[in-house]
Amino acid sequence: MAEIAFVVVLSYFYSDFINIFMEKEAYKIYIVGAGISGLIAAKVLEDNGYHPEIIEATERVGGRVKTDIVNGYQLDHGFQVLLTSYPAAKKYLDYDALSLQKFLPGAAIFTEGTQKTIGDPLRNLSLFFPTLFSGIGNFSDKLKVLKLNKHLKKKSLDEIFSQPETTTLAHLQKLGFSEEMISKFFKPFFSGIFLEPNLATSNRMFEFVYKMFGDGHAALPKAGIEAIPKQLASKLQHTKFHFNTRVKAVEDGKITLENGTILKSHFTIVATEASSLISNLKSQEIAWKSCETLFFETSKRTISKPLIGLAADNTLLINNIFFHNSLPTASTGAKELLSVTIVKPHNLSEAFLIQKVQEELQHYCGIMDCTFLKKYAIPKALPNLQQLQYSMSPSETRLTTQVFLAGDVQLNGSLNAAMLSGEAAALGVIEALGSVVNPEHLKSEYT
Repeated sequence: MAEIAFVVVLSYFYSDFINIFMEKEAYKIYIVGAGISGLIAAKVLEDNGYHPEIIEATERVGGRVKTDIVNGYQLDHGFQVLLTSYPAAKKYLDYDALSLQKFLPGAAIFTEGTQKTIGDPLRNLSLFFPTLFSGIGNFSDKLKVLKLNKHLKKKSLDEIFSQPETTTLAHLQKLGFSEEMISKFFKPFFSGIFLEPNLATSNRMFEFVYKMFGDGHAALPKAGIEAIPKQLASKLQHTKFHFNTRVKAVEDGKITLENGTILKSHFTIVATEASSLISNLKSQEIAWKSCETLFFETSKRTISKPLIGLAADNTLLINNIFFHNSLPTASTGAKELLSVTIVKPHNLSEAFLIQKVQEELQHYCGIMDCTFLKKYAIPKALPNLQQLQYSMSPSETRLTTQVFLAGDVQLNGSLNAAMLSGEAAALGVIEALGSVVNPEHLKSEYT
């Protein structure tokens, strides 16, 4: 009799478990956008037992984080790097599997027809003498760099993102850096990161990025930047993808596709720019920073080490260059691969732009032979945001009863922000369903 009772009780709990599992599986949770935010949102939902579906307008995952193979060369969509100290990246990525190739902590600066190298000799001793004798900045500038490094080592991310906002340029001037140090190093280096030539970006973003560089390394996966979203996608076991599918509108309870198909949904996470998809956001379109990256094949490198090259003359169109084969790559062409990034606005045709860039490379960087491969014009490379934040609570991602927002546009325009916003939106949906599994594992790293 006792054995029968035990079986009845066991069957009851098993049945209840199956019902809960099936209820979770049955929820229609759609994610619009298969970029980094969308993929992280799917991972968090899967970890909690849900089976989301991702709707992606293009043919593959990645969003703005993609790599093409042209003539055997790996061409990233714009010059992009991973900062290994990003807290969210350390949480969600397998660095060993990505086979990360690290840049040296410095830069090659082209100024007045010469190339000079500066860097952090405390992290790489080979940079000591080149930095000491570079002539870039004065002795006081070098002391201020050490002081800034020490200060940001102790400063938390919460402190960085809660400080009063000013421009990066005003911040550097307040710190007392010389005009030469600002114009020849900080401006070309951070213009390539912020994608604007005047250092008008918030000092919060400057200190965040500077701290991330100091705490880790700039790196690229051996197979190119798209290896990151590919790895995230490979970890998804219960997510359905709809590629080459464009969304026209998102409302509570339904998604309208451009072909007229209507999808019924319990919850939707919009992990792409939402202003064109949601009616009450039509007047809140995000402002964007743009850039252009041109790839060339060359016979040799003028920068032998894995260093970013900076054009310190503010009259030049080019901002930064990089010889990609200075790092090991999974796919390699016959010669050397050079990328050139442009952040200044211009009205040149593609033919004149290529000619102008080739002339500048020859005269200022000593690069004589450049065979053009491909240009990437990226009109929406980074969101142009004010009042930058590091993180957000799950409830803050909720736009309406059934629609949640994700994407770096919600925070600060970084890969780390894309991950954190995707995580927060997924947790928002889970909170709405009232069923967080293993909350400690999913807790965002907000500090």
